Amino acid sequence: MPIPNDFLAPNRMSAKERALSQIQRWIIDGTLQPKEQLIDADLAEALGVSRTPIREALLLLEAQGLVEVHPGKATRVKDIEKNDILKMYPVLATLHALAAELTTSLILPEQIEQLKALNAQFSESIENNEPYQAMEFDEQFHNLIVEISDNMYISSFSSSIQIHIRRFKYVFLKQHETNTYNSVQEHAAIIEAMEKHDEAKASTIMKQNLLRPMSELYTLI
Repeated sequence: MPIPNDFLAPNRMSAKERALSQIQRWIIDGTLQPKEQLIDADLAEALGVSRTPIREALLLLEAQGLVEVHPGKATRVKDIEKNDILKMYPVLATLHALAAELTTSLILPEQIEQLKALNAQFSESIENNEPYQAMEFDEQFHNLIVEISDNMYISSFSSSIQIHIRRFKYVFLKQHETNTYNSVQEHAAIIEAMEKHDEAKASTIMKQNLLRPMSELYTLI
C-alpha cells in the first residue's frame, strides 16, 4: 500500500479528522487506487495516530461511499464505475444551475470581480499546462457561486457529489491532455449573465458547463 511520506498534515484537527482528511485525499487523487486494501496499522503508523481514529475515519469514508468495510475481512477503496459519470454529473449540473439562478439576484459587484479573478487564474493555469491547479480554480469558481446562493442544501449535496467527481477528474487528468478553454468561455458567459441579472441564462450556461465535460470524460475514460 503506497503511502507517501512527504505530505502535509493538517493542523488543529483531531486524530480522527486528520485521518479522515488525509485518507480521503489519497483516495480522491489516486494515491490509494480503486480496490486497494487499506491496512489500518499501516495507515496509523503513516499518520502518527492510533488505530482507533483510523477505524473511525474508515467508517466515515464508507458512509461517503469511498471505501468498502467488511468486518473480519479486508477493507478496500471502493471501485469507480464509468457509468457513474452519467449519474453524478446531471445531479451536480442541476444543483449548480439552481445555485447560478439564485446567485444572479444576490450577487454583489465585488463578488462579480472575485469570479472574474478566479476565471482568469483558471485560464492562466490552462495556458501554463497546470491541469490540477486549473481544476482547483474551476472548483473555487463554482463553489463561490454555490456559497453566494445562500442555500445550505445545495451546498451540502454539492460537496457530497463533488468528492466522487474529483476521483474521475484525477483519473482523467492523469491519462489525457485536455483543452478546457470552453469552460473559461462558459464561465465568462455566466458572469456576464449575472451582471445583466439574467437568471435564466446564467442557469442554462451553468448546466451546459457541467454536462459538456461529462460527455467528454465519459468518452475518454
